[in-house]
Amino acid sequence: MESVPVRCPACRRDHVYVTAAYPCPCGAPPAPPLLRGAPVTAITHRTWNDDWVTVRCRTCGRHDQWPQPELCCPCGAVLRIPVRPVASLGRTPDGGPHRADRPVRPSHIPLPRTAAAPRPAFRPLTIRTARDAVGAAALYLKWLGYRDVVQPAERPSSRIDLRAAGLIAQVDSTTRTTALRDVECLWLNALSTSVSAVFFSLAGYAPDARERADGLTIPLFVMDLTGTPQPVNSPADELVSTGA
Repeated sequence: MESVPVRCPACRRDHVYVTAAYPCPCGAPPAPPLLRGAPVTAITHRTWNDDWVTVRCRTCGRHDQWPQPELCCPCGAVLRIPVRPVASLGRTPDGGPHRADRPVRPSHIPLPRTAAAPRPAFRPLTIRTARDAVGAAALYLKWLGYRDVVQPAERPSSRIDLRAAGLIAQVDSTTRTTALRDVECLWLNALSTSVSAVFFSLAGYAPDARERADGLTIPLFVMDLTGTPQPVNSPADELVSTGA
């Protein structure tokens, strides 16, 4: 694994991004080669074709498509981490790619877990389609401890994508940041049925949407294409800490 320093262009907060490795059929764990020194960009619009990068396995030489590295900033922005093209990878004297610098620990320190029993590691679902995004959110809710998570065959007019015992959830898999109206509509749906609400977004949240969610204590999560939701507000942190 390698790491790069990242500064969010929206809030100027500093992070350290550590690249994720993926399983190659040969058994090795290749990872996207990060482009050190290149500026990151905030994702406001997504195109599925541009959200994948080619990664070469240094063990067997195989080329595969993997999710573009991304980082979810606590301010709600989703940041795209630049990757070196496969053709420009450096070589060591023995013909292999240069090894990355020693990874640095991430600066984020999660809240201490207060659930009665620790949960196993979350196993994400790689997101390639909008339907995958809903499936990944469903897996995450089950991991948090929600029972009877149901994913409708067709999206209802209320735009509720997932239901569980005492909970409804919406998954915004569009290419735009989630708006204030989306958060308020989810809250009204939850209020009318006396359940809690959770929101998942692929492109992050508008500042007023996040502020409103904080006031309504709605947990907000941002998902990258690996399918791993990240909490972006205090209610979400609390939910991850305590579980359902």
